[in-house]
Formats: sequence, structure tokens, C-alpha cells
Amino acid sequence: MYLWSDGSRMPVRTKANKMSHLCRSNNEHFNPSEYHACLRALIQIDFELAYLSLLTNKGLKPLSRWERPLDEHGLGLLREMDLLAKQVQRTVQTGEKVIETIFSRTPAYVGLYEESFKETPINESVRTQRLEGFLFGYPPCCVDQYIHKPYAPNNLTKQDQEILFHWACRDCIITPVLLKAYKNMYDWLEHL
Repeated sequence: MYLWSDGSRMPVRTKANKMSHLCRSNNEHFNPSEYHACLRALIQIDFELAYLSLLTNKGLKPLSRWERPLDEHGLGLLREMDLLAKQVQRTVQTGEKVIETIFSRTPAYVGLYEESFKETPINESVRTQRLEGFLFGYPPCCVDQYIHKPYAPNNLTKQDQEILFHWACRDCIITPVLLKAYKNMYDWLEHL
């Protein structure tokens, strides 16, 4: 605790308790050990799934998509993280059906994704890229750059680019802010 000159107290945040604060569930009945167990169980399924769920639970991503189906146990783990989780059937160019798992804290994002993409072929049209960019929380400048010149060189290290879910444009002012928060979550999850 830090004592102000007027005698009031303010908690001092160390890196450890800062991350603990950042990684709390938004549920008023939050139980840290259950939350951590849930994340560990998601890591057992797939680290990227756990990472996406953490970013989405914390509001850093409005909606996430894991491009595979999940069984009822996996869907239940996402729900335990206060995420609305749904499976959406799509088709690939060969006509084969695929199942995507989408999740968000906000029902409207899940609804928009379902309404826009359920039972539709996967494509990379400009409309699709713009809508997905919005739903997944990608910076608009990066979406525009990707539409016009995918994977254009940027100023990120390979390691930094790999923990993002969008390809950053060279002069983005939003990505460095996101990257700092993403790194904190990624590092915390790696050491859970």
C-alpha cells in the first residue's frame, strides 16, 4: 500500500498483482483458482484457443474465431470464462463443410458473425475482410493495407507479428498499443 499525504491509501501494483488484476474474470463471483483451472484446461486443448479466449474475455478482442469445432467440454470452458460460444458451419471451395467456433462477451458480435457467415462459403472478398476485421478488432488501417497488399513489410519483429491475429501495416498507431497488451496476456498465459 502507498500512503498519500492526506493519509488515504492506494494499492501499489507490482507486475505480479498487475497481471492478476488483468486476468480476472468479469464475473462478480470470480474465483481465481477456477479461472486458472479453466485456462489450463483450454491450454490442454490448444494454447492458441486459450490465448484467444483470454484476449476476448478481457475485451482486447470483441470476437474470436477458432477455426475448428469444439466438443461440449471445450464449449463449456469458454462459457465458464463468461464468453458466449457458438459453432458455425461453413464450406470451403471444394464444397466440404467445416465448423468454426466463435466466442465473445457480446451477443451482438456473435449474432452478426452468424448472420453474415453461417452456411456460407469461406472467401476473402473485400466485404468479408472488412467485416471480419471489424468483428475481430483489427485496426482499420491494417485491414485496408491487407486488402490492397497482403503481407506488406511492416516494422514488427517476427515474434511480435506472430502473437497478433492480424497483419500489421507499417505505420499503424493502434497495433503498438494492442501489442503491449497482447504481450502481457501471452507472457502471463505461458507462465500459468
